Amino acid sequence: MARRGGALLALLAVVVAWTEVAASLPGLGRSADTALAVCVLMPATLAVAWLAVPLAGTRRLLPAAVVLLVAAFAFEAAGLDGLFNAAKLGAYVLFGFWFLELFQVLSWVVLVALVIPWVDALSVWRGPTKVVVEEHPGLFERIAIGFPLPGGDASASLGPPDVVFLSLFLAAAARFHLRVAATFLAIAALLGLTLVLAVAFDLNGLPALPAVSLG
Repeated sequence: MARRGGALLALLAVVVAWTEVAASLPGLGRSADTALAVCVLMPATLAVAWLAVPLAGTRRLLPAAVVLLVAAFAFEAAGLDGLFNAAKLGAYVLFGFWFLELFQVLSWVVLVALVIPWVDALSVWRGPTKVVVEEHPGLFERIAIGFPLPGGDASASLGPPDVVFLSLFLAAAARFHLRVAATFLAIAALLGLTLVLAVAFDLNGLPALPAVSLG
């Protein structure tokens, strides 16, 4: 447990450091940026949720998530982008763990996994997600988890619900004695495929919850 906690803190430190230095590094080009995001940045950043799974089921998850979210926007006000991104990530992960407390049996989690991809797809196609991304991109960037790319010209990102449900499903896999590692790897791979498709077809974005739910 202590080793896992140390790995979690180390990974959070890497997320903070990368967010701070990525913009100052030389750009790699579109293909290399995509490969870096898919193979390194997204799985490494989201592994925070995997490493934090033992926290699921502990007390005061919701207050802790709220505190982290408040701290995140304090970091933003102070210009500390790395801490801002890491604190948001931690808050969404804890929200996902807390959300699991509402589900008493595995079938409820499965039902959610079957429903939310359609809701997310509709939201991205013609709903509130489309409005936020296209008409208020600054707002989306503030609340999303960013995966900054070298050169500062672009950044991959995931919205709060994507991270919340990823964390929920990982915690559910642990609670109901399913394959937590396989669940994480499947989600990470399918999210990577989603990003590749978005880049290949030059789209502003694709719904991520289908990948999270299928994984």
